[in-house]
Amino acid sequence: MTYTTQPGTGTGTGTGTGTGTGSVTGPGRLKFLALNGSERPDGNIVHALRRVEEILAGQQADLEVVRLWDLRLSPCGPCGDCNFRTRPCALDDGLRPLIDRMAAADALIYATSVHGFGSAPTMPTFIERSGTGHLRFDRVLTNKVGGVLVTGRRYSHVETHNHLLNNVLLNRMIVPGHGFPSVLFGNEKGEVLGDEEGMEMLRRMVIRMARLARVLREHRELTGADLLADEYAGERDRCPVALPAPRSA
Repeated sequence: MTYTTQPGTGTGTGTGTGTGTGSVTGPGRLKFLALNGSERPDGNIVHALRRVEEILAGQQADLEVVRLWDLRLSPCGPCGDCNFRTRPCALDDGLRPLIDRMAAADALIYATSVHGFGSAPTMPTFIERSGTGHLRFDRVLTNKVGGVLVTGRRYSHVETHNHLLNNVLLNRMIVPGHGFPSVLFGNEKGEVLGDEEGMEMLRRMVIRMARLARVLREHRELTGADLLADEYAGERDRCPVALPAPRSA
């Protein structure tokens, strides 16, 4: 598992020897990119993502993890023109290279711990800056396979999961159903690994994501086309609507 702290630079590799269940062979390795919204370098999200790496090893897939805390992200500023501008945000905070890497991946996992009944603070900042400032103009994540992972001690797992899931769907990603949401309960470091049902849901999610990503890739390679391509780049390219003629008095 490669951990990336700045755009375009790897800082180390993790280890994983497990193979998961349902090994897959086929042309080319899949690329998964996980966005870790937790600020803790060895928290439960990291422990869960190590398990994800082990599962992906059996699916001929590699995992790269971006720790959002290490990027130079800042909340949207007071300019307030995002709803009117026609070009991506010009703020140079390292986000553009990350979006390019997201666009190059086969599958994306949004991962966060629960803080104050919601996501850890870097995740909402990332969603706002990437979505409002960049992705709304050109949905480059369309038809990527998406998944969500949430860890927490006791509360707001599902609410936080739904928040991230809605953003995954907003970016036109494809989410394979896998049963219950991938939410893990735990407090101390590594404690989530003892959540047997949660870890089983995580395993199912990752395997189904990998298999779906491979089906989509192989279909594009066989046909030379993307059957799910969207003719509208973003929500600003709305379908023309014919307004009814005004009624005469």
